[in-house]
Amino acid sequence: MTMLDDRTTAETTWPTAYPEGYAVVDVETTGLARDDRIISAAVYRLDAQGNVEDHWYTLVNPQRDPGPVWIHGLTSDMLQDAPLFKDIAEEFAGRLADRVLVAHNAMFDWQMIAREYARAAGTAPVRQRLCTIALSKELNLPLPNHKLESLAAHFGVVQQRAHHALDDARVLAEAFRPSLHAAARDGVRLPLLECRPLTEWSDSPVTPRIGRQASYGSGNSWRPSRKRPPCPHPNPGRFEDGKPLKQGMRIAFSGDTSVDRELLEDRAVEAGLHVATSVSRLTSLLVTNDPDSATSKTVKAKSFGTPVVDEAAFTHLLRDVAAADG
Repeated sequence: MTMLDDRTTAETTWPTAYPEGYAVVDVETTGLARDDRIISAAVYRLDAQGNVEDHWYTLVNPQRDPGPVWIHGLTSDMLQDAPLFKDIAEEFAGRLADRVLVAHNAMFDWQMIAREYARAAGTAPVRQRLCTIALSKELNLPLPNHKLESLAAHFGVVQQRAHHALDDARVLAEAFRPSLHAAARDGVRLPLLECRPLTEWSDSPVTPRIGRQASYGSGNSWRPSRKRPPCPHPNPGRFEDGKPLKQGMRIAFSGDTSVDRELLEDRAVEAGLHVATSVSRLTSLLVTNDPDSATSKTVKAKSFGTPVVDEAAFTHLLRDVAAADG
């Protein structure tokens, strides 16, 4: 049962510019960094109106420790006989082909999938993605936060096994359909983003094999430290509401993010933005999901009058970054 009624479907004039089909995807992983791996994947294929055509699920042997078992529930023993990603890559690709990839925090799911295909010397057949967080913002849904459970509750969708790829994909598919119909009814442009194949990733200096449980979340980080190259564009000044981001803008991040911070920073750098480690009078924009917190960055942003947006809004802005002057 969802908040979408039969009248909505009957009265909707379907926009011709909307995609012909969607692949609602969820992947569970060993962690959130570049060297982490997919351990399970699920795909719900939907038609142009968001109706379910079929679904698919698989475990994946990551050839390393499974990471936070207390979150996803997948142990080394459960994964040791699962297929490798290269063995399911063709089937997975068939599920994604000629469809828009839909996910909650779609940038994360896409980059994890793209890196797995790069490791397997292949490319995922995905050209566009749609983040349901960005869509909920476009629809102005009255959600308390950007969690999947909040989106599900809004549309009356019942979660059965949170952080299980198949159930998370089901929940998202059921919540996406009324969102899609609401967008079509109100003439909302879908927040589609280009999916660019990735060919660069980093493996851990020491890669624990599956069967050995590492101390995930301890003082040791899976992420190797690295220094970013300087931004090649001059700082054009502060971000202005209603206008696009511009290459060279100094972007700072504060607090927890639903997508791994490094992935957000990578996307910003790829778009030609300058990722700043602190807030100053030169900062163009602060990205935080908790603007009322008392972190040094949010305090400085308030004192300097620095514009502030949340993670979902920032991800939306990244789809259309203006070129630097000159």
